[in-house]
Amino acid sequence: MTAFAWVLLKLTAAALPLFGLAWGAKIYPRLRLIYLGLIPGLIALGLWAWAGLVWVVLAVDAAVVAVAVFDLLSLPRRKAFAVEREAGRIASLRKPHPVTLTVQNFTLRPYALTVRDGVPPELTPEPEEFSTVLPGRSRSVMWYQLRPRRRGAFVIDPVYLRAVSRWRFWQRLLRYPHKTAVAVYPDLKQLGEYALLARTNRLSLLGVRRTRRVGQDHDFERLRDYTRDDNYKHIDWRATARRQKLTVRDFQLSQSQRVVFLVDCGRMMTNQAAGLSLLDHALNAVLMLGYVALRQGDAVGLITFSDVIHSFVPPRGGRQQMNRLLHACFDRFPQLTESRYDQAFRYLAAHCRKRSLVVLVTNVIDELNANQIQQYLRNLAGRHLPLGILLRERRLFDAVEVEHPQEEQLWPAAAAAEILAWRNQVLGDLVHQGVLVLDVFPEQMTAPLVNRYLEIKARHLL
Repeated sequence: MTAFAWVLLKLTAAALPLFGLAWGAKIYPRLRLIYLGLIPGLIALGLWAWAGLVWVVLAVDAAVVAVAVFDLLSLPRRKAFAVEREAGRIASLRKPHPVTLTVQNFTLRPYALTVRDGVPPELTPEPEEFSTVLPGRSRSVMWYQLRPRRRGAFVIDPVYLRAVSRWRFWQRLLRYPHKTAVAVYPDLKQLGEYALLARTNRLSLLGVRRTRRVGQDHDFERLRDYTRDDNYKHIDWRATARRQKLTVRDFQLSQSQRVVFLVDCGRMMTNQAAGLSLLDHALNAVLMLGYVALRQGDAVGLITFSDVIHSFVPPRGGRQQMNRLLHACFDRFPQLTESRYDQAFRYLAAHCRKRSLVVLVTNVIDELNANQIQQYLRNLAGRHLPLGILLRERRLFDAVEVEHPQEEQLWPAAAAAEILAWRNQVLGDLVHQGVLVLDVFPEQMTAPLVNRYLEIKARHLL
């Protein structure tokens, strides 16, 4: 037998059991074992010069096989470990969401482990895996964060462990099913920030302005610290004496009104801005205003639509209404279809007959959609109070704001200027037809929308 045939026979004999281990038990050799297997292979090349070297090759082969088999037996079984995961069921879009993994070793031997959770790529774990040496009869607790890049319902499953043998020639992949459901909602952190800043009278940090109300409202809302802009007549002297600090009374509007959101989920909302789709920005702003309106005692409703009506939340007040709004939109994504404004406004007319502030959030880039929006918002004026939120395309504004455009930048700048001029005409027509308009960039929509709502409330436009 030639040296080449001998080496080929050895490789074949070694590969068959390796394939069997990988297929059945998920056991794989490491580079260290491959390097060890090269030693008898290199010695076998000496058979070209001396045929009597075969016994040395056989002895080295036997030693390598014995070492590999002995080290293979040191791999742990699946019952050697237990895995637990703790994670909140509700996460916010692009906000850190903590997850805890606990790995327990039931054996007396320490093992080098690599731990990786079965997280969907949309949730973006940080870090993605852990490496640790877990002593016998012990447990290890690991923390990582999810930073979701997409809304929706996700399932984290399973947890993967990669255990290394005693001499590190082998590794075994262990899979532990452990399902954890995570619902990624639009940005909820801003709701908590608003509540905190409202209690401390610092809403200006979010861009929310104090609006001077027309007339006088007598429904007591809360007590808060005095500021220079407050009317001294509203000072509560009993609370001031008790707290040893000037304290004023806040009043709220006495009437309960209705706010209904119409959120476009069609192709116009698929564009990206600041890493999120226009629909994501729209839902963040809508939920924020819904939270503010519910705190004011108003009833809030929601209609999401594209070529069909996706969801409808009837206008109601109370704490539970916020949960209904969240469940109606957290798994809603923009569709590559043409939006049917006629269906959306007919649905609104059939299900919301009382006078309401109707907030339409959409994007306008062509005359067909612009004409439909003008027609249906104009028809609402009088029966309802329409507010159209038209989202800006930042690339258009960036193209026309170049101070010294080069030759290749002239045509894009001219085209962008023409589109913006047409867009301004559309906005002007809506204003002349009695429609309130908000023209904002998607990532800067929340504060102007809340300010416009507070202005409407203060001026009693409803």
